[in-house]
Amino acid sequence: MTPSGPEPAPPGRTRRADASRNAALLLAAARELIDSSGPDVALDEVARRAGVGNATLYRHFPTRAELLVAVYADEVAELCRQGADLLADPSPADALFSWLDAFVVHVATKRPLALAATEGPTGRRSALFDQWHTSIHTTASGLLERAQAAGAVRPGLTVTDLLALVGGAALTGTDVAHARRLTALLRGGLETGA
Repeated sequence: MTPSGPEPAPPGRTRRADASRNAALLLAAARELIDSSGPDVALDEVARRAGVGNATLYRHFPTRAELLVAVYADEVAELCRQGADLLADPSPADALFSWLDAFVVHVATKRPLALAATEGPTGRRSALFDQWHTSIHTTASGLLERAQAAGAVRPGLTVTDLLALVGGAALTGTDVAHARRLTALLRGGLETGA
């Protein structure tokens, strides 16, 4: 501290704070626009909605693919954070099925974004898809193991079975509400009644 008050920030610090803020604004704007219009949203509109110039957008996300990856990565991280928070829920069954409800909504609503963010130029999924799949699988495993340890769900149920059942509901439901209803119906067949 100097006699006149706190020391000024190093020259690059303000710029980094602005850059972080701009990146967050761009991601929020992109998420909103993608939710309403799909992953083919105009990049100029993303910059306009974020209140920054196109140069700022391209400095942070040089390509549409990089922007889509960043948005989808945030979506997966949020889904996994919800699962981690639910591990503290006093009811392991409620925690598991609350997260599965969030998962079914994620799959039903984010599939176009996931495909746009993970398909490479050859039409094959990128390594990021595998990383995100692993994160989701790990989150679901923790919740399922806790519910099984409490005797709340069938002991022979695997996380692969569970995600396939709920993913199937998400992909075959006529809309998000129907997919959620199908997932709620699955609960009756998976719980032990303990």
